[in-house]
Amino acid sequence: MPQAEGGYVSLPAMNGNGNGSAIYQSTTEPQAASPTSVFESVKRAIGQAIKSSPGDSEELVRMEQRQPVIVGGGARDRDKTGKTLNTKMPSAPTHTAEEAHLLGTMPVDPMDDIELRSVQLQFPNARGSILEACDQRRVPTDKGDIHVAIQGDTSKPAIVTYHDLGLNYATSFAGFFNYPVMRGLLENFCVYHVTAPGQEEGAPTLPEDYVYPTMDELAAQLLFVLSHFGLKSVIGFGVGAGANILARFAHGHPDKVGALCLINCVSTQSGWIEWGYQSFNARFLRTKGMTQGVIDYLMWHHFGRNPEERNHDLVQMYKQHFERGVNPTNLAMLINAYIHRNDLHLARTPPGTPGAETAATTLKMPVINITGSLSPHVDDTVTFNGRLDPTNSSWMKISDCAMVLEEQPAKLAEAFRLFLQGEGYVEFKVTPINWNTIE
Repeated sequence: MPQAEGGYVSLPAMNGNGNGSAIYQSTTEPQAASPTSVFESVKRAIGQAIKSSPGDSEELVRMEQRQPVIVGGGARDRDKTGKTLNTKMPSAPTHTAEEAHLLGTMPVDPMDDIELRSVQLQFPNARGSILEACDQRRVPTDKGDIHVAIQGDTSKPAIVTYHDLGLNYATSFAGFFNYPVMRGLLENFCVYHVTAPGQEEGAPTLPEDYVYPTMDELAAQLLFVLSHFGLKSVIGFGVGAGANILARFAHGHPDKVGALCLINCVSTQSGWIEWGYQSFNARFLRTKGMTQGVIDYLMWHHFGRNPEERNHDLVQMYKQHFERGVNPTNLAMLINAYIHRNDLHLARTPPGTPGAETAATTLKMPVINITGSLSPHVDDTVTFNGRLDPTNSSWMKISDCAMVLEEQPAKLAEAFRLFLQGEGYVEFKVTPINWNTIE
């Protein structure tokens, strides 16, 4: 057979005779000069291997590598019509150009990699960028220094933010204020991010004899912030425990606050269940550090139940922050202050109404009260909304989220911008909001 085709070929009948017994004695034999039996060939090969020199061994190897061919008769290699049959053995399949392309054997254009390297995000929402964009300050107060980060032009109207439990200004507000829709807002405002004592990133452990401020004292510290930066009136933006602190400050100093945006605000004192869970959490944080039970409670506090089903990556990021980026002793002090909070003593009914508390008044400035439909604090926001003046307040529940700042930043940003525009703080073009998606 031809070696290039890698198969077997049919030899013509021996002695040129198309008929005869040789036609029916087809067999395979090497392409040798004279045919011999298999047994004699094996004996001769073994004898030569024993008596041969190294040169003979190479000849034996070459002889063994010879390809066999089929010896057959001419009649056997023809069909009934007399045409010669194709008795070649099938060779190895060769791939067509299409198959080779599908199997990835075709060469890859190197220009693909070069073009992909040039792709960049126009507005990267890097959380670390807020650290670089902010001016870090330490403001002295009667209860020690507190950390304040300034973002924006200080000559513009001021927005004061306050974070929730287990977070700080960077982890709580970095993603939201780096959102593309909020970038235009910073052109008209200056944001002052206030962090509770000992809660900033990399904060050292507070001394053992340090008496942590109460919720009322934390609210009073904002007076030092306003005085330090020369602010006469601010807009409050708080989440959770921070919303409670800003509401206390606005209630005690209504002339210092022009408007409030509060998320998951609780206006009552802690209940027995919350007090019990958080008391154990504070004890574990002081003695054992950040345990899995504390992390689970903080995740429920911020994201509600089954947060992995909504955003697995976001949940993992916050879990890593609680494990590595929080000082457990300092967080225990803040939790202890939060669970020992007193009632805000707000009432929708004006003073003097029979059955109403004598000293109870409601907030006089415009308030937007926001929560997520999956948040565990929905009932608390409803209670808080019942204590506000319906003429200058609104309650909003955003669907499909618990942590509104992270899970629905676009809806929150549009609602906040509309709220500020409605109060006459800024004039800008607002993208229409789809109210059908907001409950």
